[in-house]
Amino acid sequence: MDDLISAIATAVGAGGIAVVRMSGRDALSVAKKMFSRKGDFEPNRMYAGEIDAGSFRDFGMCVYFRAPRSFTGEDVVEFHCHGGTEIARGILRRTLALGARLAERGEFTKRAYLNGKLSLSAAEGVGEMIAASSEAQVRAGYLLYNEKLTRLGTQLQNKLKHCLAEVDADLDYPEEDLNASSRKEIVGVLSDAEAELAALLSQYAAGRKIKAGVSVALVGNPNAGKSSLFNALLGYDRAIVSDVAGTTRDVVEGTLEIGGVNFRLTDTAGLRESADAVEREGVRRAREAIKGADVIVWLKEDGDSPVFPEGIPVITVGAKSDLSRRGDCDVVLSSHTGEGLDALRQLLYEKGFGRENDGAFLLSERHYRAAQAALDAVRAARNAAEEGLPPELYAEDIRRAWETLGTLSGETASEAIVTEIFDKFCVGK
Repeated sequence: MDDLISAIATAVGAGGIAVVRMSGRDALSVAKKMFSRKGDFEPNRMYAGEIDAGSFRDFGMCVYFRAPRSFTGEDVVEFHCHGGTEIARGILRRTLALGARLAERGEFTKRAYLNGKLSLSAAEGVGEMIAASSEAQVRAGYLLYNEKLTRLGTQLQNKLKHCLAEVDADLDYPEEDLNASSRKEIVGVLSDAEAELAALLSQYAAGRKIKAGVSVALVGNPNAGKSSLFNALLGYDRAIVSDVAGTTRDVVEGTLEIGGVNFRLTDTAGLRESADAVEREGVRRAREAIKGADVIVWLKEDGDSPVFPEGIPVITVGAKSDLSRRGDCDVVLSSHTGEGLDALRQLLYEKGFGRENDGAFLLSERHYRAAQAALDAVRAARNAAEEGLPPELYAEDIRRAWETLGTLSGETASEAIVTEIFDKFCVGK
């Protein structure tokens, strides 16, 4: 898979520069036909000169990365030309005319994976960074790209491999009575692996919030100040604010970034009984938003005691502090003066997201399913070992856990999984 591929590696459109990338056999020979440099190309050095696109020329830069010390592990050449649409397209057409073929989606990164330059989860980290809509997603994607998840999976696989070695010894040398002496060690190793996998799975909730954002429902009675708070948090007027109770009759959404994490705010209709059919529908939608929220901001008023779903953190807010002040709330604020808004943002981060760390996040459903399947297999093996069952009965569970963990790095991933992952990439990456 080292035939020459080429693609535009930057977004198409107006801009300062564009990059056309080639990877594979003959990348350097094509570059020499298109670039004005006289003499040899030193690897990892940028040269300035004319790029010959056939029907026109552009003044730009050319850099050559020699295999295997390149992103893909193959010979790679990049042309850095002026931005826009037609210049990059013209240079791309010229590379195709000289023998390259158009790269498929994600093919550069796929070649890096196939050539052992990065693991499958690291490649997914590249995709996460490209698709990021928040700084937190960039950071989490970089941890994936930096092989955090792969290293953890490999460490767990090594522990399971040790267990399998102990089991094989029991089966190969039954006369040595190794079963009794090694069973306790196997149970201990499996227990450790089980705890590590459980801790990893606990990161999925945070990973989901990093990708999708933290869902926040602003709730309270009609005219409690929800829309004013909604606008104050966003920093602009998104919801209609009126002294007339019941103005908000549908959910209104907006996005706020706190600490690099996106928080999806939902301004809901006031919770009350109403004869108005439209307002009743608004209240129904408000209750649905409450059920699906990661955190609830309740604008508390006297005599107000709604019942919220169990397990969802609730921040009680005493609003309109410029008019009146109450002390039975988590935070007292004024949407008009801005008092207390920073304290509310901090509480939203703590209760809605928690604490970001530098460990491995499970950002995709694929990672979650693999970790859960590995945990189930490890748990089954540990239970069988503790019950004193024959080693051959739980060896298969250990092998299943080992193979499942290998799908994280790509060591045991099927071709279908690999294809599905790289089909999500853009052309040129």
